[in-house]
Parts: sequence; structure tokens; C-alpha cells
Amino acid sequence: MAASPASTASVAPPTGRPRVTELRLSAFAGHRRTVLRLGPLTLLAGPSGCGKTSALRAYDALARLGGGAELGAVFPDAPACVPERARPDAQRRRGFRIGCTADGAEGPVHLDVAVQVEPELRVVGERLSADDVVLLETALRDPGRRAVQAAWHTAGSAPVTRAPLPDDRLGTPLLPLRVAGKTDGQRRVLAAAEQMVVALRSVFACDPRPGRMREPVPTGSGRLLGGCDNLADVLWRTRTECARRHAQFVAAVRTGCAGPVADVLAEPLVGGVVRALLDRGDGVRTGLGRLGYGELRYLALALVLFTGPGVLEVDPAGEVPAALQTLTVLADGFDRGLDVRQRAELLRLAARMCDRGHIRLVGAVADASWTAGTDGVTVVHLDP
Repeated sequence: MAASPASTASVAPPTGRPRVTELRLSAFAGHRRTVLRLGPLTLLAGPSGCGKTSALRAYDALARLGGGAELGAVFPDAPACVPERARPDAQRRRGFRIGCTADGAEGPVHLDVAVQVEPELRVVGERLSADDVVLLETALRDPGRRAVQAAWHTAGSAPVTRAPLPDDRLGTPLLPLRVAGKTDGQRRVLAAAEQMVVALRSVFACDPRPGRMREPVPTGSGRLLGGCDNLADVLWRTRTECARRHAQFVAAVRTGCAGPVADVLAEPLVGGVVRALLDRGDGVRTGLGRLGYGELRYLALALVLFTGPGVLEVDPAGEVPAALQTLTVLADGFDRGLDVRQRAELLRLAARMCDRGHIRLVGAVADASWTAGTDGVTVVHLDP
């Protein structure tokens, strides 16, 4: 898939806050040599089949790998990630390659990963680099061993340190456990790895499913799932946590939903379940089951933008202060089912929240012509 440059420049967040600014799909699903440059609010635009969803999936996969997840958990259907026309090599191996760039206090740091899918799933190559210096490099030297040979920058009495690392997960998040940080080179490796991991963590992949939002749900953790199925449980928790934030959320819902809206709340029912309601302000309360498909998607996405890692089902870097982290929302079908008014208001809300620097959003839309005139939006056009 080919990608065109961003159509509208975006305001960058504070320099020290790590963030992913480029996604590289060298060979992934339908993508070959695709480079996507990402701003605080980025919309991937193009017709069905151009690779919007697979690009979001690659981003989410890198985020999970950056958090230390195993390959098998991240890619349960790994063969679907291999380009359809990829030919096996002499050892009958096929796979895919993805990568990204994270900007921050250390400048641009690049991560590139090669994954073998056939005959068995494993990492066969990883490179972490900055300023044309390779800080970590791994390679599969012996296919019979469940390990890759790793070499990381030392810049001491020996230029590199070599050791085996597992072949079922990334080496970058493991570096703090392996690198002593005694030399300037080692400290540089640790700083670059930390910047990459912090930039990748706290990703929330979101695609609201209105059909599942209409029914009462059991009370639980109060952390919003990617499909927003448990929206009522989250409202039960968040409505009283921050009155100011909830009032802003209600104002947004009032703009995007038909009829008057005085409040958005949840009420308990028999059996340990709760249901979400719109308070119409005149004694009438409307259950979410009565709302339209677009209203429910709009309401769910607005709630996502007004909450944070403490509410969303994400994997934040707990060892890093919240002020240095950025929540990244991956919204597939960002405008799906929304009418003209809803999508315009949701885009304005997203732009306002992303401009503050605490949230970034990468969404997928079929057509981005309706975004013209909205400041702070980066549009990347994908061609089939």
C-alpha cells in the first residue's frame, strides 16, 4: 500500500514526552514498504481493502510487544500477517517486518522487527538505533536453538556486549534487566530503550460495538474494554470520580445525541448488573437500547477521549510518571455510522484533547474530505 504525506500539520506535544511519530510496514499483510508519519491526531484514509485496519493492528502489536508480551499472544493468527505473495526462502521460511520511530528527549529512536511465521513463529531479527548508531541488534544464528544472538552498544573497553535473548519476545523491553548502565554507551542504550517502550505503552485499540452496549452488564473493574461493551459499568464508576470531566462529557453527548440530555448515568439492577441511561431532564430516562447505532458509537468514542489509562483497559508504564506518558487511542472506523454533525463534533473534540499532549489518536476513515478546515489533523491517504 502507498501512503501520501500528511495533509495538515499538527502541533507537536512537549519535546520530552515520548511518542510514536512513524510506523513502518516493510512487509505486513497487504503492505510493502509503507511508511506512515503520525501526528498527535492522525486519520488513515482510503477505500476498503487499502490496509487501514492492518496498519492499526501492526501499531497495536508493536505496543504489546513493547510491553513484553509473547509473540503467540500478540499474533494468534500470524499467517494472516504474512504478505500474500511472499515467497519462502531456501529453508521454507516466510514472515513479516514492521517497525516504528519514537521521538522524545533522546531524539528519534528507531525500532525494526523481523518475525518468522513459517515453519514456526519466532523473532529472527530486531534492531534499535538512533543517530545511525545501532544500539541493539539481534539475529537468529542457530535455527535449532530457541534464542537469538543479541549485541548491544557498550562503547567501553569492548564496543558491544553479546548474549542470547529469547526468540518469542522483543529484546528492547528486556534491556533494563541485561544492561548494567556503567558506560556512556550502555546508558545511551537504556535511555533509547526506555523512550521506545514508554512511547509504545498505554495504547488503547478501540472499535465500539453498539449491539453489545445496549444490554445491562455485570459490575466489574470499571475499566473500559476495546469494544466498549461494558460502557455502563464504566459510567457507574466515572460519573462520581471527576465532576468537571463528567460535565464536559455530558456536554459532548448533548451535541451528538438526538433530544435533550441533562446527564449520562448508570443505575444498578437486580442481579448485580448495571445499565446506562440518558437523563432527559424532564423526568424521562432513555436506556441505551433505544439509541441509534451512530449515537452509541459517538457516545463511546467521546467517553474514551475524556478518560485515561486509569479507566481504559491499557498497559501503562507504571514505573514512569504519568506526566511523561501519552495515551494513544487506535480507533478503527472512527467515522463509522456517524452523521455529519456527529463526526464533525467528535473530530473537534479529538483535536482539542490531542492538542493538550496527553492523548494521541490514530483513526481509520473511508473518506477524509469532511475533515478539511479542522486544525491539528494529519491525514494519511492509503491507496489499494
